[in-house]
Amino acid sequence: MKIYTKTGDQGTTSLFTGRRVAKHHIRIESYGTIDELNSHLGLLRDQDMDGHSKKMLVLIQEKLFTVGSILATEPNKDNRLKIPRINNADIELLEKEMDQMNEELPEMTHFILPGGHTTVSYCHVARTVCRRAERMISYLHENEPVPETLLSYINRLSDYLFVLARKLSHDLNAQEIKWIPEKLD
Repeated sequence: MKIYTKTGDQGTTSLFTGRRVAKHHIRIESYGTIDELNSHLGLLRDQDMDGHSKKMLVLIQEKLFTVGSILATEPNKDNRLKIPRINNADIELLEKEMDQMNEELPEMTHFILPGGHTTVSYCHVARTVCRRAERMISYLHENEPVPETLLSYINRLSDYLFVLARKLSHDLNAQEIKWIPEKLD
């Protein structure tokens, strides 16, 4: 099988159902950003961190393939997808993981500047890409329905990545720099 098809040379691509749309269509932007997020998570997973976090990142990457598949399919034809959907248990797992990580972390009293260690920075980049994906999917949802569990999962995932960044800072003894705005006179 060849990777190149030449069918996109005029600026269009096919959805899973075969419908052709512009490569800048919000549906394509949405699942393209999920793909970008998945790549950032792969880069993050390649860093030095505990085994449980790496296993969670693999699981999340697998879920993101599901998200991408759902987004690449027209909502009225999603019965063609023979894959499990994103469900409440997936969302609850992220919440449980965040709660467990938060038990070990100091209380957050201010916003935190991203950075402190390369691994932490990769996590924050993934978090911001996740937020962008969420914005795009939300925009898509205004025009073509997206499963609400999918929207919730991506929202919760960005929260998870924030808490993971804090956990990684803690594990790596990286300094968390609080954002304390300057006072106006």
